[in-house]
Order: sequence, then C-alpha cells, then structure tokens
Amino acid sequence: MAQGGQGFWSPISKRCLLRHTRRLRAASGDAQPPPSKEVYQGSFGPWSIEEEDIKEVLGYRAGITVAAAASIATAGAACFAPEGCQMQGLLDPMCVMGAGGLGVSLYLIHIYVAPLKKALQAFWLAGTLGMLYIMATQDAPAALYLAQTPSAVWLVGPLFASLTGMAFKEGLCYGKGEAALLFGTVPLLSLGHLTQLMPREGEQGLLATVLAIFAVFAARKYTQEIKDDIGDKSVFAFMALPPDEQEAALQKLKGNSTSAEQ
Repeated sequence: MAQGGQGFWSPISKRCLLRHTRRLRAASGDAQPPPSKEVYQGSFGPWSIEEEDIKEVLGYRAGITVAAAASIATAGAACFAPEGCQMQGLLDPMCVMGAGGLGVSLYLIHIYVAPLKKALQAFWLAGTLGMLYIMATQDAPAALYLAQTPSAVWLVGPLFASLTGMAFKEGLCYGKGEAALLFGTVPLLSLGHLTQLMPREGEQGLLATVLAIFAVFAARKYTQEIKDDIGDKSVFAFMALPPDEQEAALQKLKGNSTSAEQ
C-alpha cells in the first residue's frame, strides 16, 4: 500500500496539483500581489518608475560618457600624436564613436517640449553628416582637417550646437554648474576657432577646459537619482493626449483642486 501511495503521489502529480492550486488561488483573488512601486505625484497625476525607464536613463548617461571619452581621446591624439602615428588612424573612428554616443543620448533624452528635442536631433544629424562629408572628401582625418581649416566649423558646428543644447537642458533642469559652463564654453570655442580671433595658445587652453568640463559633466550624471533624468511622466502622458482629452484632463484637475480647497 505504501508503494501504491508513493506511486500515486509521484513528482509529476505533485507538480500538477501545485499548478492547479495556484490557479485556484489566482482565480479567487488570493494570489500574491506584485511588489509595490514607489509612486510619485506628478503635475497631472501619479506615476512610477518602470524597468524601461531605468534602461533609457542608463542608455542616456552611457551615451554622454562615450561622447566625452571619445572627445578627449580624439583631442589628445590630434594634438599630441606625431604626424603619421598609428593613433591618427583612429581619429575618424573615435569621432564617429563620439557622435554616435551623443546621438544615442539625444534620442533618449527626456524633454517636455517635443519640438526642442527634435531641433537638437536635427542639429546632431546635420553636424554628423558634415563630419562624414569631411571624412569622405579629405585625406586628413576629420579632426585634423577641422583644426587646420577653421571654415570647416560650418560643417560640424551643428554637432557642437546639439551638445550645447543638451548642456542647456541639464543646467536649466538641475542647476548644474558644469552644465552651465559647458553651455558657455562650447560656443565660445567654436566661434573662436571659426573667426580666428583667439590666439592658438588660448584656443588650446579653452579646448582643454571644455574637455575637462565635459568629463566632469559625464561623471556627475551618475550621481543623480534615476527619477531626475526621467522627469515628470505625467507631463509626457498629458502631452501625448489629443487636444480634446488634454482639455478634459485640465478641467478635471481644476475641479479636483477646487474641491480640495473647499
């Protein structure tokens, strides 16, 4: 009899019974609830952080890091590597890597005003195409050609403008000093090189300053809370609504505010 009972309660039977019990609990509402998420109160309602949000923020920060590292490596190789050195052969790939990292960040950046985000992306695209045009038409690497030909700023300048715009957003949203400095020094460096009004030593010093600020800017992104880079998700949800639904949401929000005051 013991062997018969053991045969009946085989491991397969036990697993089937367990699955059946779980289904009954789920159907009766006794299933274990999912772990609760922290809820933030936004301008247009509550919101919480999803796994997808975290991935986007980490991708945004990683793109900035890649752009900063590639810029520093490109400038170092262009300024200090001897002519004909193998390091100079890596200049164009490093430029592409840096532009790619910035492009990823501008794709993932959270900006409430959608036209502003599209404008930054358009600047990035124009500057990247200008950089690729130089690579396709000139024998010298794009970074060296830019250093030797100030007028080439017209081709790659929009790429720097997109970085300036991102720095403006970061400085405006979070009050970061390094973002404000980056916002001021990048255009100054570009215009100084284009007009040739700045002495060579001063231009090199400003370039080193910009790269140092960029490195600090990239590193300090990792000290922020994830929710800061996400922003108020309720605003994004509101902006995605059709105009009539936006009006209805505003009226509802106004009614709730009036009721709370009473």
